[in-house]
Amino acid sequence: MTKIKSILICLILASCGTQLPEIAPDVVTEKTLHDTDDPAIWVNKENPEKSIVFGTDKDTDGAIYAFDLDGKIIESKTMRNFKRPNNVDVEYDVKLSDSTVTDIMIFTEREREQIRIFSVPDMKPLDNGGFKVFQDTRENEMSLPMGISIYKSPKSGKTYAIVGRKNGPREGYLHQIELEPAGDHLAPKLVREFAKFSGKKEIEAIAVDDELGFVYCSDEGDGIRKYYAEPDMGNEEIGFFGGEYFKDDIEGIAISTYPNGKGQIIVSNQQEGTFNFFSREDNSFEYALNLGTTETDGCEVTTASLGEKFPNGLFVSMNDNDESNFFYHDLSRLKEPKKTEE
Repeated sequence: MTKIKSILICLILASCGTQLPEIAPDVVTEKTLHDTDDPAIWVNKENPEKSIVFGTDKDTDGAIYAFDLDGKIIESKTMRNFKRPNNVDVEYDVKLSDSTVTDIMIFTEREREQIRIFSVPDMKPLDNGGFKVFQDTRENEMSLPMGISIYKSPKSGKTYAIVGRKNGPREGYLHQIELEPAGDHLAPKLVREFAKFSGKKEIEAIAVDDELGFVYCSDEGDGIRKYYAEPDMGNEEIGFFGGEYFKDDIEGIAISTYPNGKGQIIVSNQQEGTFNFFSREDNSFEYALNLGTTETDGCEVTTASLGEKFPNGLFVSMNDNDESNFFYHDLSRLKEPKKTEE
């Protein structure tokens, strides 16, 4: 794309903003008590219609809410009394021992400076009460974890947590932590510190493309950064894109995956009230959509069929703390808008 064409697209987006036609949600979840932030989708492979959407309620007396596909709170799977839970992610078939695997949910508990891990769907702790992160520094909020994502290596089978913080250095903003099998729990092992930081705002949103082996993170005031997910592939930044397509904060990231590397990187344009869609193949900008949310921090997507309710996959996005809920969209509705003839 030429520089002039890129500038023209940015001007068009800026002039449209939330004037883009709204694609109303298929489902709006019940409200949380405080401040929704980030969702994750657990696909029930045996019964997709019983899949669960987890969402953080970010408060000193916070919670991880569980919702069904109708947006109703599943109280038996909802966990409370956490100190500002921030971001959440899930992974499948994680090894606990030579004979035991389980699906897991992981999230950051910011005010306790730790990561929590639970099995899904039985919601049993797998972390001995949580493990601390970023304990090498106590200044400028650098010890406070925020964003988190999981990488399960198709190469080694190892599972890693990739976690960011409220503030951090210009180099090594993210930590990659191997989750080692320990019988009835997982044990943390720091394997690398990586990722640049502009110093402008913060890096919260993190998403990992397991299949292609890439980590994406939103440097909120600058652009979207891309790295290899395998620790032995090095810490070199292999992509930096998208900053010119955002009004202000670059926020939540979700990755839709299809065969042969097809799919999209979907990123919240927070203050514009829209989402920007980038090609999974080359990270080029494709289009923007207005899904009706405001001030979206986090989002998540699955391309798996979830039965009759969401046969084409599901996109979940956080709605601001005036409503404290999440929006569900059937993934087939998130298509490029048809161009009108002049």
